[in-house]
Amino acid sequence: MLPVTEQENPRTSEIDRLPTLDALRLINDEDKLVAGAVELVLPEIAKAVDEVVKRLENGGRLLYIGTGTSGRLGVLDASEIPPTFGVGYDLIQGVIAGGYDALYKASEASEDNREAGAEDLKHRGLTERDAVIGLAASGRTPYTIGAVEHAKNLGCFTACITCVPDSAITKSVEIAIVPVVGPEAITGSTRMKAGTAQKMVLNMISTVTMIRLGYVRGNRMTNVRASNEKLRDRAVRILMAETGISDRKTAEAMLSESNFSIRKAIDGLAAKDRNND
Repeated sequence: MLPVTEQENPRTSEIDRLPTLDALRLINDEDKLVAGAVELVLPEIAKAVDEVVKRLENGGRLLYIGTGTSGRLGVLDASEIPPTFGVGYDLIQGVIAGGYDALYKASEASEDNREAGAEDLKHRGLTERDAVIGLAASGRTPYTIGAVEHAKNLGCFTACITCVPDSAITKSVEIAIVPVVGPEAITGSTRMKAGTAQKMVLNMISTVTMIRLGYVRGNRMTNVRASNEKLRDRAVRILMAETGISDRKTAEAMLSESNFSIRKAIDGLAAKDRNND
């Protein structure tokens, strides 16, 4: 039997004959199924987050690894963590089959090389302190399976995000996250619902991991790297909200003194308050 990601979707079997708006509605209807599928695997996501946090608290890293759309989504999520939460680029990394050239051009042949996944992790200096999450919509990609098996044998925490239950990769990791989104609107095009599900899960994993590590206060990114005008404006607003400062110029001056580090500005203000007591 074909994996669910490769099966034909009877609801969209005549999408090529529909007017543009009706075709879009069909795709939108399919997309509505994704959040429900992700909701069903929240317990597994929570377990994975807790294990990742343990590794990062003890000096480890989180590495996503995958091919094609899955690999690109991992690189995307990893690349957005440093500016959002002010951490180093090595803390969460995305590894994609075929290297970074595969981010903008197809590199499907590299998916079939089981040893290459392990080799790519070796080149990142993988140790038992790290966590590795394999991304494979179909759950059967040799490159990704080889990678997580190597990581598991090394003693890393391992998980996977796939959309096919009981697929090969689910048997190669400690925690399998499997949002079953069903057949795609275009048969086999897992950049659609499966990709959306993976993106949602990645957002959850990285965001809640950063929350658990203390890089968020309330729902504010208090460790944001203020590297452009928009982010500097956001940093000012966050500092004002966190400290109760009502004068914008005062907040701007405090941030300027702390090299636009919200955390340093807050800590500096707290230190002054303690000295005045």
